[in-house]
Amino acid sequence: MAVFLGIITGVISAFVKSGTEAILPPRTPDRIAPPLQMLNDFGIDWHKLVYSYSEQLVYWGGNAIHIIFSIVAAIIYCVIAEIFPRVTMWQGIIFGILFAIVCHGIALPVLGLSPNLARLPLDEIVSEIVGTCLWIWIIELLRVALRNRMFEKNTYVSDEKYSL
Repeated sequence: MAVFLGIITGVISAFVKSGTEAILPPRTPDRIAPPLQMLNDFGIDWHKLVYSYSEQLVYWGGNAIHIIFSIVAAIIYCVIAEIFPRVTMWQGIIFGILFAIVCHGIALPVLGLSPNLARLPLDEIVSEIVGTCLWIWIIELLRVALRNRMFEKNTYVSDEKYSL
């Protein structure tokens, strides 16, 4: 069940993270986003991964990487939450902060997808911490709500009280 919840929460939370990055851009326009750099490194021309929506070109390659990454991370979180519930402290925010540090401070620089932590601009650090905290919070809120609904635990107000 944790895997199922991870898939659902991973997709939805990826949209939250993308929305956060639209409001608080994590990097300057001259730097390529890590998912796009990763596609380049694999020899995939992300400029060709495009569709048109509302008369605008949408480059879906980077978003696809973000969504896949979010799903995998959400599955990991949901599985860990079932085994070690303490990971859900502060509704997952502690995990989110540590996750942001590991990803953006260690993994991405090691993979050559971003500068090392000492060279990251403050704007990027703030954007990634805020975005990752909102991302994990949504995962945790949805995980709890969906899990409770699946097992019919009435920890939330019943919809029946408010139906017409």
